[in-house]
Amino acid sequence: MNQDSFLEMRKAVQNFHEQFDMKSRGGHDLKYRVALMCEELGEISAAVTKGKSKEQLAEECADLLILLLGTSVAADFDLNQAFWDKITKVVERKFKMVDGTIRISEFQS
Repeated sequence: MNQDSFLEMRKAVQNFHEQFDMKSRGGHDLKYRVALMCEELGEISAAVTKGKSKEQLAEECADLLILLLGTSVAADFDLNQAFWDKITKVVERKFKMVDGTIRISEFQS
């Protein structure tokens, strides 16, 4: 197994979904998945704001990545391709400095 492979990560998550039969047990419900992602984002926020270790932050980020990959399994889309399509657009965007922090977005005129 190539641990640097996006496809291998997705396969591992897909195997996890199959192992627990998530499709027939509500694990593919997108509203449920969004709620889980919000929960994980809160845990990432807590890791940052409470000064937790880099290892704890990495674990919470991995939880969110697993949920994102699982959402691509549940909704049957190619997250790898979506990433490359989006990053191609993002790198062309303009930036603004807002309160001393860079903001890269599609700004309204």
